[in-house]
Amino acid sequence: MTALEDLLKTKFRNLNQKTIINLIVTSSLINNKLQKILKQYDIAPPQYNVLRILKGQYPNAVSVNIIKERMMDANSDVSRIIDRLYKKGLVLRKECPHDRRQKDVTITQKGIDLLNEIKLNKYEDDLISALSDEEKEQLNQLLDKLRDYIYKE
Repeated sequence: MTALEDLLKTKFRNLNQKTIINLIVTSSLINNKLQKILKQYDIAPPQYNVLRILKGQYPNAVSVNIIKERMMDANSDVSRIIDRLYKKGLVLRKECPHDRRQKDVTITQKGIDLLNEIKLNKYEDDLISALSDEEKEQLNQLLDKLRDYIYKE
């Protein structure tokens, strides 16, 4: 196991700083690996996220606002992401019958087929296999606790 101090060739001012930087570095490594995998399919992580949201709601259409609420990256430009997915034939969009300014979005069969082809489940399973089930539960509880605290600020 490589210590964070050795990896970054630095010392931390305290455990708080080390923990935050450890979260950032680990998250970055996971995201870089994810980007590498998705690049093979000509799709970016935010696009993948939108497709997963839509697949979870399939066959129902989802409003752009609901997609925004469920995005992992709150800063994502959902309208632009949907435009790119539409051009690739991965989603359909139409005017909402109740509000002409709103668009309803549905994943296409091509989008579902792409998600099935990518097989990120294997990557996710392999990635987290270094931890026992008990450690995974503990990590999830700790991350939930931290996220809850951050949302309260």
